[in-house]
Amino acid sequence: MQEPRFPRIPSEQMDPRQQEVAASIASGPRGEVKGPFLALLHHPDLADHLQQLGEHLRFGTGLPPELIELAVLITARHWDCQYEWFAHQRIALNTTALDPAVIDAIAHGKPLPGMPDEQRAACDFCTELLRAGEPGQRAYDAILHRYGRRGVLDLLALCGYYGLLAMVLNTARIPLPDGTPAPLPPKRRP
Repeated sequence: MQEPRFPRIPSEQMDPRQQEVAASIASGPRGEVKGPFLALLHHPDLADHLQQLGEHLRFGTGLPPELIELAVLITARHWDCQYEWFAHQRIALNTTALDPAVIDAIAHGKPLPGMPDEQRAACDFCTELLRAGEPGQRAYDAILHRYGRRGVLDLLALCGYYGLLAMVLNTARIPLPDGTPAPLPPKRRP
């Protein structure tokens, strides 16, 4: 296991701004400072802005929880982010109606099994966005038709936000909890 590049800052060593941001994160829906925010607290203003954006994207959009978690999982898989996958696979399995076979297919890069049309549309949108830099017209139209421009922007922002967090987690080398095996198999690279 590689050493984290951004060590956890003990609360007694935090400056006042770091303490303020840590308290804000811990008092919100996350309940504690963990994952990417362990690294981001080294830049408390950035951490604060990102945690507010993340809170909106996870808990304040009009998108169904299944679509939110699909966007996160597809993004985590794209970036090979073990920590993000570990955290959100559990959320997806425990708090949404996502089929475990869909989650497994995303993890292993297999064709997706049958799924509701809105979930398929979100998968296509996010996958195309991450592969090509924009979704194809059919995927775009499917999300636009179901959720409007606001839904399109929410889904774009979810992929962008969780892509940023994946890069933070990977660069900072935030470890999985002790004894947790890597949940994602290695990605086949060309």
